[in-house]
Amino acid sequence: MGESSKNGASKKSWFSGLRAEFHKIIWPDKKSIGKQTVAVIVVSVILGVIIAVLDMGIQYGVDFLVNL
Repeated sequence: MGESSKNGASKKSWFSGLRAEFHKIIWPDKKSIGKQTVAVIVVSVILGVIIAVLDMGIQYGVDFLVNL
């Protein structure tokens, strides 16, 4: 039963280490977050359009080959 105090100290040191690492994080400013958000949305829309066009092209090609 002596391990419980050792385990408790281990958890405490783990959380204090986690807190110390959390304070080292450099958080981006609002301007940077806004730019990155816009970039992600634009890239997602562009890729969605590309995938939709490829899908329609492949569907048209398969339909054409099936109806031969």
